[in-house]
Amino acid sequence: MSAPRSIVIHGHFYQPPRENPWLETVEVQDSAAPFHDWNERITAECYAPNTAARRVDGANRILDIVNNFERISFNLGPTLLAWLERRAPGVARAIVEADRASMAAHGGHGNALAQVYNHQIMPLASRADKVTQVRWGLEDFRRRFGREAEGMWLPETAVDDETLEVLAEAGVRFTILAPGQAWRVRPLAGGDWDEVNHAIDPSRPYLWRGPRDLALALFFYDGPISRAVAFEGLLESGERFAARLRAAFSEARDWPQLVHCATDGESYGHHSRFGEMALAAALEQLARDDAIEITNYGAFLASHPPTHEVQVHPNTSWSCAHGVERWRADCGCRVRADWHQRWRAPLREALDWLRDLVDPF
Repeated sequence: MSAPRSIVIHGHFYQPPRENPWLETVEVQDSAAPFHDWNERITAECYAPNTAARRVDGANRILDIVNNFERISFNLGPTLLAWLERRAPGVARAIVEADRASMAAHGGHGNALAQVYNHQIMPLASRADKVTQVRWGLEDFRRRFGREAEGMWLPETAVDDETLEVLAEAGVRFTILAPGQAWRVRPLAGGDWDEVNHAIDPSRPYLWRGPRDLALALFFYDGPISRAVAFEGLLESGERFAARLRAAFSEARDWPQLVHCATDGESYGHHSRFGEMALAAALEQLARDDAIEITNYGAFLASHPPTHEVQVHPNTSWSCAHGVERWRADCGCRVRADWHQRWRAPLREALDWLRDLVDPF
């Protein structure tokens, strides 16, 4: 009998707080026309459609309507969930209900993950701010989803050892990182470290060990599949998406395999039009395959704990080739050629200076 084969598709859903702090409401944003603002536009294109995704046949006739959040791993930033509860409460309820349905389907392990409270780049935060971000994020999750979070998403997957230490201290069981953030691995039984860098095997969880017997499981997502979803048009076809996920399994592996990808959740419908329909179609095809289980990280970890440990490259992220420099320096990671980041260093220095003055109070 072959080892189990599992698939997890993770979506990181987030929008920054767009409210005018004096009015406590989002003002008109002309660039989001014909919608009032970008929150409304992305809700119409992504968040709402993923709670009611259409599955169609070859003649484009609707076969059924499904809630994709019931079958994918996901996290929603607290600022986005707060806005949805006010302005699209039906969508917010459908997402929470999907998490409850996933718990029933996966032995008490829900699809939803927490996120640190603000979209803060954790390696650039003080330890006190790291602790605050994690505590607030966990409490926000507890209030909205009515349960304890098993996993927690780090903004931009930005990480250092102190961040992982704070997560472990708070009782978080796992987080998700990019493959290039892994430095070296070895079996839990010990032995020599093997430097893997960008070549880590993403098909298993790894154990990170910290001081004072702290530990945390790390999942390193499949880089090529995630890039294909986000940037290479893989969501143009649900059949292609399902086939690409299946093809990532290897007969050479004799352990329980996990194929998983992680992208911005807005890929499914906002960045890729009708991406939510491709996702629904792919999930349905995979669900009919008796050799594959669609699951979530918490359930997979409970059944298949780590057999290897890992150390990570500090001060790295999924979206900056220079580590975390795009948030504090003119590193060159910019959207347009005629734009620069020289303002970021003095802005961050000023905010850190202000924080250090305010914190004692």
